Amino acid sequence: MLMKPISDTVISASGLGLTFETNDGPVHALSDVDLAIGKGEFVSFIGPSGCGKTTFLRVIADLEQPTFGTISVNGMTPEEARRSRAYGYVFQAAALYPWRTIERNVALPLEIMGYSREERKARIARTLDLVNLAGFEKKYPWQLSGGMQQRASIARALAFDADLLLMDEPFGALDEIVRDHLNEQLLRLWARTNKTICFVTHSIPEAVYLSTKIVVMSPRPGRVTDVIESTLPAERPLDIRETPEFLAIAARVREGLRAGHSYE
Repeated sequence: MLMKPISDTVISASGLGLTFETNDGPVHALSDVDLAIGKGEFVSFIGPSGCGKTTFLRVIADLEQPTFGTISVNGMTPEEARRSRAYGYVFQAAALYPWRTIERNVALPLEIMGYSREERKARIARTLDLVNLAGFEKKYPWQLSGGMQQRASIARALAFDADLLLMDEPFGALDEIVRDHLNEQLLRLWARTNKTICFVTHSIPEAVYLSTKIVVMSPRPGRVTDVIESTLPAERPLDIRETPEFLAIAARVREGLRAGHSYE
């Protein structure tokens, strides 16, 4: 697996904050977030439940609008990036339509975007091959395991070949063995596609194993308490998690999470 060259800034946030107005009063989800993510990086966001990890991803995707501060995606506003189809989004649940086959689930965004039948067929074949689901085109979601369904969801997000992939804790509901396998596959996929990946997780080992950069966030309102640049080699077998270097990075993540609680 080759390490990506980090050059152009894909995501830039400055003084970003978001407050939700509710019947019980304002909820401050994000506060003073400053962050830059470079092209080709694999960036994990980790923090306690409710700290704003998913909210930040949704701001990037123009699914939520910030209350103050600025954010750009590929030099555009999130709305412009959404309209130009600059990203793919993978949700916590696979969210596949049960009445559509796997190939027709992957085809859905391509149909919406008006790709020709021939182009849809080529893209579906290519992305299913990327996630090791070639041969399962005619299966329905209920005929696949949970891990395979998530791989189909990733294929759908990759089908229109956006450079940015937003992943909201996609493996959180899977058992540890399947999760380990998908972590390995995701690293291989990242190496093959040159995508920039923003990945939300609650797992310290998962964040350290996958990432070139780990963003540690505090409890609500979500602030960035630490940004950790990984020193791990590009080649990462699963047993790298037992090495002193891996454990040292994990310890720093854990310390950042503890420090973040001082805001409460």
